[in-house]
Amino acid sequence: MPSLSAEILALKALTFLAQSQDELERFVALAGIGPADLRSRADDPELLAAVIDFILADDRRLTSFCESLGLEPKAIHLARRALPGA
Repeated sequence: MPSLSAEILALKALTFLAQSQDELERFVALAGIGPADLRSRADDPELLAAVIDFILADDRRLTSFCESLGLEPKAIHLARRALPGA
């Protein structure tokens, strides 16, 4: 798979989380936002950084996400460095 921009990769991560109600609810709770906020801030670089942080926080989640896109975990770490707060 060609290289993805950090923002696109984070949006793909958000889509990945949205496929599991439990994971999405866990993320929203940890981020301290509501579902409406999530929709309205989906293009916010700080929120996207939080999505990547959430993916990186659990090895099983990270592995599953990487497998879904055919990426190596290094790509996720590199994307995180390109987003705010790294």
